[in-house]
Amino acid sequence: MRYIVASTALIAACSIASPSLAQDAASGRTLAGQCRTCHGLDGIAQIPIAPNLAGESQIYLEKQLKAFRSGERENEMMSVVAKNLTDEQISDLSAWYASIKITATMPE
Repeated sequence: MRYIVASTALIAACSIASPSLAQDAASGRTLAGQCRTCHGLDGIAQIPIAPNLAGESQIYLEKQLKAFRSGERENEMMSVVAKNLTDEQISDLSAWYASIKITATMPE
């Protein structure tokens, strides 16, 4: 019985910490077309002032896009871009960029 309670608590905790349920990386890829000039469709920045998004945590990306949308975080371009994104679009975009696998090679 103790294991059932612990398992239930663990599942509940994971579901609270997980990103939005509405996440469709394929739709996010389509939406990312508007991001490609700065961040690239592949999530690798095309301009020096833009961050790479590929492989970032979906939770982090969602939080940042929502902060731009609400005005909590400001950037001349991102505040305009995020202003009209729905929660579902933010989740989809975040799922797309989070799904891109990144590899790193350590210097010798």
